[in-house]
Amino acid sequence: MASLVQEVRNKQVVLKNYVVGFPKESDMEIRDSKITLKLPQDSNDSTSILLKNLYLSCDPYMRSRMTKHDRPTYVESFTPGTPITGYGVSKVLESRHPKYQKGDLVWGFTGWEEYTLITSSQQAQMFFKIEHKDVPLSYYTGILGMPGMTAYAGFYEVGVPKEGERVFVSAASGAVGQLVGQFAKLAGCYVVGSAGSKDKVDLLKNKFEFDEAFNYKEEEDLDAALRRCFPEGIDIYFENVGGKMLDAVLVNMRLHGRIPVCGLISQYNLVEPEGVHNLFCLITKRIRMEGFLVADYYHLYQKYLEMILPHIKEGKVSYVEDVAEGLESAPSALLGLFSGKNVGKQLVVVARE
Repeated sequence: MASLVQEVRNKQVVLKNYVVGFPKESDMEIRDSKITLKLPQDSNDSTSILLKNLYLSCDPYMRSRMTKHDRPTYVESFTPGTPITGYGVSKVLESRHPKYQKGDLVWGFTGWEEYTLITSSQQAQMFFKIEHKDVPLSYYTGILGMPGMTAYAGFYEVGVPKEGERVFVSAASGAVGQLVGQFAKLAGCYVVGSAGSKDKVDLLKNKFEFDEAFNYKEEEDLDAALRRCFPEGIDIYFENVGGKMLDAVLVNMRLHGRIPVCGLISQYNLVEPEGVHNLFCLITKRIRMEGFLVADYYHLYQKYLEMILPHIKEGKVSYVEDVAEGLESAPSALLGLFSGKNVGKQLVVVARE
């Protein structure tokens, strides 16, 4: 007698069309699909994985994927009419992949949908098996996932901090910035952060223990604000913003300063990006300004876990999450990143294990 195969609804977040300018919720839609909760029969298949998605990560880089690019870029654009993809935490329902077993918890690149079928070995390689379950699972969208590794690689590997140095972090209350500031304190640095509201500034100073913080929206002169916070200049600027902030920072950098370039969120929704006017400072101050991609540093993930897990358990590092409930809330949660709506790491709960 043939076994019954269960077919269930699979709710998905789909990009309707490529976006120009500031994205709107109407650029995405919630669509119901169907999926069979069984791996397809294929005698040559040794890599397929069927996932139930639990948490999805909202990240600024996803804005670039909503645009059709004329030139090759580091990450492919979304395909209109198909589910958006991004980092998330999932449970393995079935697996033919030797690395993953039924019941395993993983984090990696998955679909913005209730269930995702992974069919290629290349896709399967983009997952990490979750071994440490004595911390919130949602942390694997943030402090123990891609944003955590981004902060670690950018600050330690690119920034190369020394004790006593002066560190500035823009977008400092976000998923990455809040960690960079705390890592700077652990390294014995003086750290200042910028954010876009009084509540976020209070969070930086009172919860994350930044030495100083300011609301950039209330500063008429960013150069003056930086000179006030850094009378002797900046050694490391962790760049998340770009635009006018970068220009103001460049003239306030110290000799041989470092600028790890993580993101440029002020530019993502502009049809014509702003120019930078003070690049000559790179020469006169002998500044090293280096862009980086977290994927180049995933080989350090176990080393990062060995560092960060004890800090989490001992309360030496805090992490703030902004949690949206349900897949229906995902478009609004994602777009909130670009208006500063989120406080901390923005994530979406699809299902609780």
